Amino acid sequence: MNRHSRRSFLRLGGAAATGALIPAYAAHTENAHTENAYTRTAHLETAYAEATPSTSADPLAELRHRWRDVTAGSGFDATAEPYRTRLARLGTRAAGYRDAMAPAATSLWPDLAFPSLGATPARLRTMARAYALPGTGLTGDANLAAAVADGVDHYRRRVYAADADQVGNWWHWQIGAPRNLLDAALLIGPHLMDPRSEALREAVDNFVPECRLDDYEGTSTGANRVDLCVVTLLRAVLGSDPAKAALAVSALSPVFPHVSEGDGFYRDGSFVQHTTVPYQGTYGASLLSGLATLFAVLRGSPWEVTDPNRQVVLDSVERTFAPFVHDGFCMDLVSGRAVGRRPYGDHDRGRAIASAILLLGETASAAERSRWQGMVKGWALRDTHRPMLDAAEEDDLGFHARLAAILDDDAVLAAEEPAGHRLLAMSARAVHRGPRTGPAHGVQGVQGVQGEEGEEGEEGVQGARGVQGGPGWCAALSMASHRVGHYEHGNGENLRGWHTGSGMLYWWADGHGDQYSDSFWTTVDPYRLPGTTVSTRRLADGAGEAWGDTCPPGRWVGGATDGVYATVGQHLNGFESTLDAFKSWFFLDDAVVCLGAGITAEDGVPVETVVDNRRTGAPLTVDEGRGWAHLEGHGGYVLPCGTRLRTLREERAARDPALREDRAAARDPALDGRDPAPGEDRAGGRDPVTRNYVTLWLDHGVDPVSAGYVYLLLPGASLAETRARAADPGWARVLANTARQQGVRVPSLGLTAVNFWNDGAAGDLTASAPCAVLVRERGDGTATLTVSDPRRDLSELTVTWNRPVTEVLHGHPLLAGATTGAGLTLTFGRLASRGGGSNTVTVRLG
Repeated sequence: MNRHSRRSFLRLGGAAATGALIPAYAAHTENAHTENAYTRTAHLETAYAEATPSTSADPLAELRHRWRDVTAGSGFDATAEPYRTRLARLGTRAAGYRDAMAPAATSLWPDLAFPSLGATPARLRTMARAYALPGTGLTGDANLAAAVADGVDHYRRRVYAADADQVGNWWHWQIGAPRNLLDAALLIGPHLMDPRSEALREAVDNFVPECRLDDYEGTSTGANRVDLCVVTLLRAVLGSDPAKAALAVSALSPVFPHVSEGDGFYRDGSFVQHTTVPYQGTYGASLLSGLATLFAVLRGSPWEVTDPNRQVVLDSVERTFAPFVHDGFCMDLVSGRAVGRRPYGDHDRGRAIASAILLLGETASAAERSRWQGMVKGWALRDTHRPMLDAAEEDDLGFHARLAAILDDDAVLAAEEPAGHRLLAMSARAVHRGPRTGPAHGVQGVQGVQGEEGEEGEEGVQGARGVQGGPGWCAALSMASHRVGHYEHGNGENLRGWHTGSGMLYWWADGHGDQYSDSFWTTVDPYRLPGTTVSTRRLADGAGEAWGDTCPPGRWVGGATDGVYATVGQHLNGFESTLDAFKSWFFLDDAVVCLGAGITAEDGVPVETVVDNRRTGAPLTVDEGRGWAHLEGHGGYVLPCGTRLRTLREERAARDPALREDRAAARDPALDGRDPAPGEDRAGGRDPVTRNYVTLWLDHGVDPVSAGYVYLLLPGASLAETRARAADPGWARVLANTARQQGVRVPSLGLTAVNFWNDGAAGDLTASAPCAVLVRERGDGTATLTVSDPRRDLSELTVTWNRPVTEVLHGHPLLAGATTGAGLTLTFGRLASRGGGSNTVTVRLG
């Protein structure tokens, strides 16, 4: 995977090392010109220190050096490849910007008309980095630094003036533009002296006044609050203002504690931004990166972040972010409106999270750092679609150095994907990872659906014993609830993501890491997202309120998990339709059992359940008579015999929406001032793209009343395995599939799972109120019962299991009473206080 011998060029100084950047690189100068440039820069640094209120011993002056170390890049040998080539390329780019600069009333560069709040400040920062970093050919170049200083001041006078009106997106004025301008100013420190430095500080103070950090609300929460604190710290360093530095650090404190509503970290691992949008990607990655940077820059200084709640951030690496990073990419179901920004954006977001984690590890415990390095190493080795090290070489040399170091270190063991289930009820998201080798019993089907009042229902899905599982697979589920929006749109993005919260089921088998990466969102039929049940009523682009304010009234969204298996359900209220439905997913070793019931609508159009919609041209084989379908190289589907599976093979073309440079920062801070990607033009378009799709769906007809479905998803299954599973009815049984209960029994796993939409009974289980119950009998004579309150409103719940039990071995703090004997009765207290979390009791069987 790697083109270079890393041992030949790595210098493991660490991005968070203390001390000035320039001395750290002095030993690796390529020639006398570079050495003289460093000497000139050192003299300028001395003069700058003497001409400003701070002294060389001023800790704020030290922070300026630390900021450069951490953010511009360090920890590598500038004379070795690939750094030598990349730094030279940076110098060439900066020289081009310098030479093309033509200050005018309406622009700084002719191709970037004002206000250009994203790209113009970003170009200035690029030039400043070429000045500060070694090996660029412009290191310490006074003319380049003077050009940056002139450009910053020109932009400040013409656009970012203290008396200017904030027009358009607030983010540009308060975060994007000031961060880039301040960053550039710090990197060329000796060249931006008062009064121009003072004028820039006054402008920043106008748009980001100290009172902006007084209240933790509105647009000053979560990732936005961290970004505002970064801007405030940079402003403090530029103006040698220790009080403002202290404010920047103290204002971080509201970010750390767990929350129970709104933006922030939740105890179950959820992270929410914009009140209703799960956002580990983009906003979450930005928050983690910002905090990792601040922790590293401030470590050992008078302003070191010591809030004890910072541990919540450290814990979030494994609880909040890692579950949604699969083989190096960040799953789209936690990236809000950002999903369609550009092809392979999920891999970009995964790389940003990995970079933040390695940097955060510099200020974490040794045990945490060791685990995180192994985790990131595993991601990097498995990401073959967009190799992480190669991509880091393009845009983040500091991360490249840290990643190359752990890839080259045999003592760092690459971690595998962890098998098991993570259910984040507070953000209506679930992630399931199957084992890399399936159990000997295999996956063998479903049978015996019971009707509403014990009447005989559908025949069910069937399968075969003895099928060995293949390599590991992963699935992720996106739902909507009264607290989580169906989708987010804003700034002209994600205008057709309407149904992503209608039970979209993403899945990846071995080698499928680009399934949703390669122009999926711009070419897929937005009415046929995999796993969803939708009314086909046509919707307007950007339908519903912006910024995620699209929450349905449904409260029963969540489920129960013992960490290995899970039962998950959603009371679905269709987006801008009359659709009402009950959907359940049972996540097992190598299958997902999917049930739907009570599907009712009055929109005058057909309602469909999309079994799958794969971006592929692979051959599809369907045997309706035996109740199965198989997509070569992907997996299998098993349905009740007689179910009519609709299929479509099509080629879909679209234009990828690309970012204009002057709008980049409003959409994604990581894209500030980027050059157009291959095929992308400056006008904001892309060359047309075409992708193949295979779609499988069930047609419930126009205005269905209490329609339902049953099917089995078999990720990674071969044709023979799919056929065999459909041939044996003995693997599993649907206990109920109604608007009152949905449940399955899998004898080979000792598993019974039921989603109780109402009180009642299904199989051997009875519940006194709506809840989710997962029972697993283990081979050692014990069993676990896991219950949850997805609605989060129960003051009491009684669950009865018609199975002999001799004693309760391990209770739960909310277990108020238990009766054993011929059957088991458990009474729980206030489950509403658990935020939809799972609660497990262990018993000994009779």
